[in-house]
Amino acid sequence: MTMDRIEDRADFSRIRYANCWEDADILCAALEPAPGRRILSIASSGDNSLALLAGGAEVLAVDLNPSQIACLELRCAAISSLEQEECLRFLGVHEDVERLETYAVLKKKISSGASSFWDSNLELIKNGIIHAGKFESYFRFFRTRIMPLIHSRNTVAELLKERSIADRRSFYKERWSNLRWKLLFKIFFSRFVMARLGRDPEFFKYVEGSVSKRILERTEYALTELATHDNPYLDYILSGNFTRSMPFYLRRENYPKIRENIGNISFFQGPAQEAVMSAGGKFDGFNLSDIFEYLDDGTCAQIYGTFLGHANKGAKFAYWNMLVPRSCPEKFSREIEPLKDLSELLFRKDKAFFYSRFVLEEKL
Repeated sequence: MTMDRIEDRADFSRIRYANCWEDADILCAALEPAPGRRILSIASSGDNSLALLAGGAEVLAVDLNPSQIACLELRCAAISSLEQEECLRFLGVHEDVERLETYAVLKKKISSGASSFWDSNLELIKNGIIHAGKFESYFRFFRTRIMPLIHSRNTVAELLKERSIADRRSFYKERWSNLRWKLLFKIFFSRFVMARLGRDPEFFKYVEGSVSKRILERTEYALTELATHDNPYLDYILSGNFTRSMPFYLRRENYPKIRENIGNISFFQGPAQEAVMSAGGKFDGFNLSDIFEYLDDGTCAQIYGTFLGHANKGAKFAYWNMLVPRSCPEKFSREIEPLKDLSELLFRKDKAFFYSRFVLEEKL
């Protein structure tokens, strides 16, 4: 059977995600990283792979995109070399006019491939690497060009204030969800616009139905049922930075633990199934992002089977569905227990609100 290779269809030559847009809090709660546990993690920008280090696990971070691996390598160098406030300035959370000087020191700690990438993209470093992705540019356009047509800055600031759930529901209904919000959201988060400004068009190959409708439903949930004042994903989208709350790996309580365990992470550039086969040994957890969403059913089954063959008993598989429903292939159902109750409990807390489902499964 011929595999459906997303790397043959999509462009992986640039930074797609300068931040990881999946909730590290529920990921860590699902995979329970701890000393002695070995976890395969889709790298993306590196945020969630680093978050898993806080628990002391050994992490193999993998990505098809070499620029995403470069993002993670530079984060690792920064965390191992810089105090938290220095790291926040270098990454782009806080102002810093000396990022290039800092990079000149940090580049000695990254691979030749990563340093070659960053040497060719010094402007990205100068501007702060957390702002360097295509997805972040998409949100920047939304924040600066679309949101002013919908709400004033004062109204946006009001949305991000701490409120009770009843007050959030009332605010959303009475002040936020106006006709302009519904109309412009529908346009901007349509399949057509997202495929051109945000995600690769090939990521929508297996998507059916309205994209914007499903994302709007999840956004409404996040703005009413979840706290808005401490959501780092919402904070970045609406303010352009982590001004009110930090992602897991940059929080004061987690930074020292990650720094202490930074030697527990390794990198693999290429398909995740090749990473597990070449790594030797077996894994206790899999952070699979939303990789199955881009592939046909047959290819998903092949890749899932490879992971299953390199998983210890009790290993957990964590991944998201955004627009395409995916779960354990039927052929492996006797080897896997879906942890539905825990999946749903964690999903109700998911602050990265783009996704339609969080899947957690355990090898029997």
